Amino acid sequence: MVDYHAANNQSSTGGVQIYMEQENDWDRDLLLDPAWEKQQRKTFTAWCNSHLRKSGTQIENIEEDFRDGLKLMLLLETISGERLPKPERGKMRVHKINNVNKALDFIASKGVKLVSIGAEEIVDGNAKMTLGMIWTIILRFAIQDISVEETSAKEGLLLWCQRKTAPYKNVNVQNFHISWKDGLAFNALIHRHRPDLIDYDSLRKDDPVTNLNNAFEVAEKHLDIPKMLDAEDIVGTLRPDEKAIMTYVSCFYHAFSGAQKAETAANRICKVLAVNQENEQMMEDYEKLASELLEWIRRTIPWLENRTQEKTVNDMQAKQEDFRDYRCVHKPPKVQEKCQLEISFNTLQTKLRLSNRPAFMPSEGRMVSDINGAWHTLEGAEKGYEEWILSEIRRLERLEHLAEKFHQKAAIHESWTDGKEAMLTQKDYETSTLSEVKALLRKHEAFESDLAAHQDRVEQIAAIAQELNELDYYDSAKVNARCQKICDQWDTLGAFTQSRKESLERTEKQLESIDELYLEYAKRAAPFNNWMEGAMEDLQDMFIVHNIEEIQGLITAHEQFKSTLAEANKEREAIQAIQSEVQKIAQSNGIKLSGANPYTTITPESIDSKWEKAMDMVPLRDTALQDELNKQNSNDTLRAKFATQANTVGAYIQAKMEEIGRISIEMNGTLEDQLTNLKEYQKTIMSYMPEINTLEGYHQLIQEALIFDNQYTSYTMEHLRVGWEQLLTTIARTINEVENQILTRDAKGITQEQLHEYRASFNHFDKDHSGALMAEEFKACLISLGYDVENEKQGESEFARIMGIVDPNGSGAVTFQAFIDFMSRETTDTDTADQVIASFKILAADKNFITAEELRRELPPDQAEYCIARMAPYTGADAAPGALDYMSFSTALYGESDL
Repeated sequence: MVDYHAANNQSSTGGVQIYMEQENDWDRDLLLDPAWEKQQRKTFTAWCNSHLRKSGTQIENIEEDFRDGLKLMLLLETISGERLPKPERGKMRVHKINNVNKALDFIASKGVKLVSIGAEEIVDGNAKMTLGMIWTIILRFAIQDISVEETSAKEGLLLWCQRKTAPYKNVNVQNFHISWKDGLAFNALIHRHRPDLIDYDSLRKDDPVTNLNNAFEVAEKHLDIPKMLDAEDIVGTLRPDEKAIMTYVSCFYHAFSGAQKAETAANRICKVLAVNQENEQMMEDYEKLASELLEWIRRTIPWLENRTQEKTVNDMQAKQEDFRDYRCVHKPPKVQEKCQLEISFNTLQTKLRLSNRPAFMPSEGRMVSDINGAWHTLEGAEKGYEEWILSEIRRLERLEHLAEKFHQKAAIHESWTDGKEAMLTQKDYETSTLSEVKALLRKHEAFESDLAAHQDRVEQIAAIAQELNELDYYDSAKVNARCQKICDQWDTLGAFTQSRKESLERTEKQLESIDELYLEYAKRAAPFNNWMEGAMEDLQDMFIVHNIEEIQGLITAHEQFKSTLAEANKEREAIQAIQSEVQKIAQSNGIKLSGANPYTTITPESIDSKWEKAMDMVPLRDTALQDELNKQNSNDTLRAKFATQANTVGAYIQAKMEEIGRISIEMNGTLEDQLTNLKEYQKTIMSYMPEINTLEGYHQLIQEALIFDNQYTSYTMEHLRVGWEQLLTTIARTINEVENQILTRDAKGITQEQLHEYRASFNHFDKDHSGALMAEEFKACLISLGYDVENEKQGESEFARIMGIVDPNGSGAVTFQAFIDFMSRETTDTDTADQVIASFKILAADKNFITAEELRRELPPDQAEYCIARMAPYTGADAAPGALDYMSFSTALYGESDL
């Protein structure tokens, strides 16, 4: 295996050696310039003392104090943090040379190539060589490690200065000499990091001495940077010494590097907290929307389960209209809310996975499955309510028809019984002649025949009343009272009839001479009259039919009735002939008739009158039946229209459901193109909404026409509504899946080519185009991507580990979204709890706790307060007042505890 770390160090060391050679290849004649030599002596001496004072010593003369090598070795140990070989304490020249050589060897071991610098020259106090050696040390230990955007050493330091001073007026850092003469660049560096120390706007470009002194004094007092140059030395020189300026500026870089780390740490924390705040807001939005939707369902279900019966068809049709308003106005927005809730939940879970957070678990009873369950209960209640309404309308129609029929028959019966009790209880036979008594007896026999004929009507009235009771008619009490009165009266009539018959039979032996013709007339007229009354009752009878076959059956029965009219007319003429024969006999024999037939109250006039009425009713019945036939034909046309539209819409929904299934598998192009195409496809689907509305209009007309069946189609409006809602939900879910893929790509830095490769691999092994890979298909896919999962032991355990990631529920199938999440997790890096803890530790100055004051100073106000509100008090042994536990807080961001 290649040691990349070693290779990088080698490359870095090589680069430093080249740079050091270039720097050491200086123009030594420049040191002859007294001004530059003075600046270097002062700057290098101050730089060395800034490190030596940590060990309790310093130097006064740079070429004299390093001659014995002791302070030189001490300087190297201080700035490197490493131990050098033990120095020789002798004062002889050889001891000094050995000590200096140990120092030079240590410098060389750090990858620095010393050019023309020997131990003898240092020991001899050669100022030029000593300054060159110190510059080499400064380069290696103070400037070499500076790195800004892949540039290092001098270029990195220059780029850092340019970046930090870019916003300041009159500052343009291009080098390490004349760009620093006016002092504004030094002041800008300080103000950029510590604006509280410098009033930058008060500085003037034409006063360089004041500017330089201000920066040097502030740096020495507040930043622990010793004064390395005098303002007059810089201003008084045409071109300040570059090495002196670089040395001075490097001290500023190292002084502010800690602040840079704190800024980076704060940015990392801000990023993590921003993600967490956004996720918490989405959780709150989900909880709120879920609660509102569940509350609406909770309020709606009792209304749908209410089975309070109404008294009339109109009242039930008003309920049906309220239900139709609920279906078309109130429910559709809730369908959209439910769909949006599922989309929000999926998006939130995707964001949590991408940010390495635990999955969101809604409050108890607010899971998507709970909402789906409540929604299923709601739809079941809807179906039951609609069926109940239709059943009630049919029941009330039947009740109103029966009630009308009951009151019609009751009125006819009551009209017939009117005066019958008085007739049966009179004592007229006591003063009548024998012939009159015989006539009364025959009359009574005719009445008994009439009474028997009316028995069927009484039984019909009782049966209708019983049916009204069984169907829970709202006015059953009134019906029962009237029926009871009729039955009681019928029993009374029966008793009175029997009593009168017995009385007449007792006097029959005393009475003779019965007019047989009157009796024959009465016997034939009574059933014929009853037949006419029955026929008139049938001709006036109300009817309710629901299809063409039923009305055609009524028309056939009516035609059969009309075919019997000729025979009935013959019977009428025969009865009238009996009355005519009576009149003829009376006239021929001079018999004075009393006027009325003693055996019956049915007169020839009444028979003729009823016959004429019955004949007038026949064409009216024809018209009513024909109108109903026309209505049923119209209903049949309406059924056909609905069926044609329903069959078209049903086929469209089925085709589009199959098409969206293919589109989700065969999509090409970028995810943005796919998302655009899907939204355009969604618009195309929504453009079909007028066809749905047309179908709803036909359905409303069918319900208003009280049509309950349709032989022309197998589709119902309920099935088509469910299919349409499923089609819209499937498109919305497919769009949401692409949006989540875009979110995954952007968050994880996955390229479009990688996504195409993942999609191609996934589709290649998805043989049945189900949108999911079975375990063996997924293993084959991993092998094609280079994963070693074929080995009998390690391969099986590795594959089990991967399946645990992509299929945590153990369903045995891997979705494309789970596949993308796994591949992005394998190829990208994310923030971790350890990184966040390390960032807080920087802000806390390496303490195991952090204070509210430090959080407010380092973080934006809203995120600082966010942390303060959620961090628990720190209880460690080193706790201070107000200490907060940032470690448990960071762990909770990525753990299972819920903030």
